[in-house]
Amino acid sequence: MNRKNVGIAVIVVVMVSLLVGGNVVAQPYNPAEFKAVLILPGPINDQGWNATNYSSLTAANEQLGTNIEYLENVQQQDFEATFRNYGNRGYHLVMAAGTQFDNAAYIIAPLYPETKYLIINGSQAQAPNLTAVTIREWEGGYLAGILAGLATKSGIIGEITAFPYPVLKDILYGVTAGAQAVNPNFKQHIRAFANSWDDVAKGKDMAASMIEQGADVIFSSANQLGLGSVMAVKEAGVKFIGYASNQNELAPDLIPGSVIYKYEALYTLTIKKALQGELQPEVFSVGLSDGVIDVAFSASATPEMQTQIQAAAEQIIAGTITKPEEN
Repeated sequence: MNRKNVGIAVIVVVMVSLLVGGNVVAQPYNPAEFKAVLILPGPINDQGWNATNYSSLTAANEQLGTNIEYLENVQQQDFEATFRNYGNRGYHLVMAAGTQFDNAAYIIAPLYPETKYLIINGSQAQAPNLTAVTIREWEGGYLAGILAGLATKSGIIGEITAFPYPVLKDILYGVTAGAQAVNPNFKQHIRAFANSWDDVAKGKDMAASMIEQGADVIFSSANQLGLGSVMAVKEAGVKFIGYASNQNELAPDLIPGSVIYKYEALYTLTIKKALQGELQPEVFSVGLSDGVIDVAFSASATPEMQTQIQAAAEQIIAGTITKPEEN
């Protein structure tokens, strides 16, 4: 075989290696040239959901050598237009943090098949280019419930979240189940949906109302709105359980611990998939077993809290504690 034929053979081998089942295998992107953005529904200084996602993106950028942008405080009426904007500009990947982006992504993604759309904490996927990754948030809720159950003296816990979305309800079901598991004197939860992510005044009023009804521990999973709940807790001197990010410093004596999302692992995983052209139109989940959920204890946490949290985390990973039903 002469040199020319060797060259042809090499080309044929390369072409065959790129074709699997009739599909062209996606080629990896150069991280420095990868055009991507993270869309956030609130400010990056909310000390909650948006802050966690922003800091995790920053860490992933540093680790992977990417320069992924972010856009904060995008309001719901602007979701579709924002998705269109980045699709029109030829971005490779458009990420959005929160289940509230699901519907807009489902509508817009098919219009831009060359752009991958990824919803963090999303619940639906769509061929060819819409992916969702969801946190098994009931696991975090369960651990928060253990903290709440061991912190309460009245046996009454206040539970606040933003909207009655299934994933948010699952968190609250987890909180109640965790509290019931460790406290035989648990009496009841007082549960409310704020229908807002950022109404700080409403968050304060809701928590204050629950405290008046006997709740001596407040849990809030509602982004910026939760800062209002912390205000009410400080005024009343009751306990608060941090969630999504480490909120312990907001009131160290009143917050025994925070369930935190280590989203660096999630972002690194999903961005790597995107860089390799491996994102599929699917919903996949991560949780304690993936190192994405953890608990940060404050100095006011008791040894029992730490022991019970460790034991429950191991049982969740082993599958002996399972997702709670509606409660």
